[in-house]
Amino acid sequence: MPRVVACGSREKAYDRFSDTVNEGDQAALLLVDAEERVNAPSTWQHLKHRDSWNRPDVAADDQCHLMVEVMEAWFLADIESLKSFYGRDFQDSAVRKGPNVESIPKQDVIKSLEDATRPTKKGRYHKGNHSADLLGRISPEEVRKRSAHAKRFLRVLKSLCLK
Repeated sequence: MPRVVACGSREKAYDRFSDTVNEGDQAALLLVDAEERVNAPSTWQHLKHRDSWNRPDVAADDQCHLMVEVMEAWFLADIESLKSFYGRDFQDSAVRKGPNVESIPKQDVIKSLEDATRPTKKGRYHKGNHSADLLGRISPEEVRKRSAHAKRFLRVLKSLCLK
């Protein structure tokens, strides 16, 4: 089974990934927020352009994955899980909707979550307090339907689990 290693910042995640693959763990995957719309033809090219990150020589193209533009976009793909987590005061009418959550700008994703959760008992969405629980609750199938990058990540992850 895979294990998740939360590294904190994007830079720490990249450094940890680079060290891990350079030490010979070819099953490692990098998963980070894109932070902006992805216009590059590959994830590594996006990270090179945006962050000046180089693909480690031993890393394959399918070891790098992006949450476009930001992880919280995946939450918007599964409104039912958000409602379940936040309870009856969750204002789903405040959530920006659409068939492709990757097309929603980062600031709109965060504002939607903050506005929808403000009246709830859990309070306004806070990445540090809520994101890990929400990530564990959202439906991979719902996210896969509305995010091409999530679909790619889940396909690669599944193939690693079947080895």
